[in-house]
Amino acid sequence: MEHSKSYDRHILITGGAGFIGSHVVRLFVNQYPNYQIVNLDNLTYAGNLENITDIETADNYTFEKGDITDLSFIQTLFQKYSFDSVIHLAAESHVDRSITEPLEFIKTNVLGTATLLQVAKETWKNDWNGKLFYHVSTDEVYGSLSLGKDMFTEETAYDPRSPYSASKASSDHFVRAYSHTYKMPIVLSNCSNNYGSYQFPEKLIPLFINNILHEKPLPVYGAGLNVRDWLWVEDHAKAIDVIFHKGRLGETYNIGGHNEWQNIALIRLLCRLMDEKLKRDNGSSEKLITYVKDRAGHDLRYAIDASKLEKELGWKPSLQFEEGLSKTIDWYLENTKWLENVTSGNYQKYYEAQYQNR
Repeated sequence: MEHSKSYDRHILITGGAGFIGSHVVRLFVNQYPNYQIVNLDNLTYAGNLENITDIETADNYTFEKGDITDLSFIQTLFQKYSFDSVIHLAAESHVDRSITEPLEFIKTNVLGTATLLQVAKETWKNDWNGKLFYHVSTDEVYGSLSLGKDMFTEETAYDPRSPYSASKASSDHFVRAYSHTYKMPIVLSNCSNNYGSYQFPEKLIPLFINNILHEKPLPVYGAGLNVRDWLWVEDHAKAIDVIFHKGRLGETYNIGGHNEWQNIALIRLLCRLMDEKLKRDNGSSEKLITYVKDRAGHDLRYAIDASKLEKELGWKPSLQFEEGLSKTIDWYLENTKWLENVTSGNYQKYYEAQYQNR
């Protein structure tokens, strides 16, 4: 797209072909035609341009393929588009893969974030007026909670337990360090588990929807007693929008759904809803549950206190879990072609077909 047109803001969104990132890109492109949105994604296995086919021809949208750890490439991008803002979502995010491939997570999540910060600092040259670096992070940096009423707040001490959460904790610290050392205007948010449309089916909900659809086993770690707070991804995107525009500089905002579910209870609800929607006998999907050895270092419970975000900026989740889960299942059942393309790997051909020869 032509980027010389006059826009009120020039925003780099990293990881915008991923699950959460695609929802953020879509919201900003549609909501703010006066903003130029550049989506930077390296299209690793979790990046999928089929997630955003509905906005790819929008006048205020441009896609760039590239690696956030490539310093000269990021410098060129900042020169080309004159970004005044970064919304940084690009990350390796699957805990299981971080256990087997920790160096990949360190490279992307730590070095990638530091590279973006350094290029933003060099390009903006301490002229911070109208600039913002927004870093999107996870509640997993806080560690694990016992069963009970305790919740993670913005003051909770960091205690990461997996290579994934350690890499995100490190990137959070770098963002704050650039704020303290160089006075860079930053905001951070730490979010609970997301669910919804376009989620890569290595994650629990789309994986189990797909497995139930094809009557494959549903692998449950340990006894399924781990507890997570779940948030509908479109509510997360709206929270990012609010924090980007109204968040206080230098602050951290926790984003959560006030929606704790024990894994096994969530899975049983998912099985019941799938049986209803597929018109199968009640209980038939539950028979697919298979208990497997627990994940190494599996945190028992995460729970987010999002009251700061609600009180200061007026955001709260719009959907309760059963309604959101039902909508999510409907989306996957209506988009089986998308699911097939992802599980087969065919989605990776989309970039070549659409962008290579432009």
